[in-house]
Parts: sequence; C-alpha cells; structure tokens
Amino acid sequence: MAAPTQEAVEEKVIDAIADLGPERSEITRDASFESLDIDSLDLVEMNQVVDEEFGVQIKGEDAQKLKTVGDAIDFIVARAE
Repeated sequence: MAAPTQEAVEEKVIDAIADLGPERSEITRDASFESLDIDSLDLVEMNQVVDEEFGVQIKGEDAQKLKTVGDAIDFIVARAE
C-alpha cells in the first residue's frame, strides 16, 4: 500500500476534528488543540479515525507532544510511510 499523501492525511484529520465540534474555518495547521477546545478524550477519538484510516497509532507520550493540528498531520504522515 502506498503511503498516504500529506493532503489526504490533512483532509482526514481536519474532518475528524470538525466532527468533534470546532468550525472547519477554525481548523488550520497552526491551530492548537487547546484553542479548538480539543481535550484528551477528543484526541482518543481522532486517534481511532487515524488508526483505522492510516494504521498509525498516536500513543500517550507522542500525543502529549502534539500541540497543533499541523503537529498531528506531520506525525501521521511520517509514521504512515
């Protein structure tokens, strides 16, 4: 299976975050999860989507390092290759 493109990962992550409540227009690569009111339980839900779609698990220690939407996208792209 070919590695997903950055655009594919970005689209899926933004979709997953939008499903958790924030307005799509607020979700940018620079937006922090805190500013989007995304808490640790929301990140668990996002992780399930990412794991199903790309086979990438974001474990606790890694999740703590991810502060922005862009951090998550970059992490997933790097692990999915």
